[in-house]
Amino acid sequence: MSDFVQGLRLWFAPQRISEEGDTPDYRFSLANERTFLAWLRTALALIGGGFAVDQFLPDLRFGVRVGLALALIGAGVLCAVRAVNHWVRCERAMRRGEDLPVSRFPVLLALAIGAVSLAMAAVVAWEGAG
Repeated sequence: MSDFVQGLRLWFAPQRISEEGDTPDYRFSLANERTFLAWLRTALALIGGGFAVDQFLPDLRFGVRVGLALALIGAGVLCAVRAVNHWVRCERAMRRGEDLPVSRFPVLLALAIGAVSLAMAAVVAWEGAG
């Protein structure tokens, strides 16, 4: 079974992770959990921002408003899914005594949020000038 499929199965049965390797110092597991929760808070903020754009910028054209809102909500969904995946990957690595996994996701998320923010600023400035 591939690492991806095995990792995906651990999403829904995290108690099985104890079958791998040695139990790490609990402080590392708790730090991993705090990071997971921080990613979930970020996801909730992005989703809330998407709903706020949809509700509080009614003067924007429908397509623009919905596009910006869906971009933020989509980023929030991706962030939440990535949080679970990252938690499992880090927990497995700690139990196996491996290096923690690296990821490009934070950079991609930051670039996506930056692009959406610039688009929002441009649209709001354009609509305000018109």
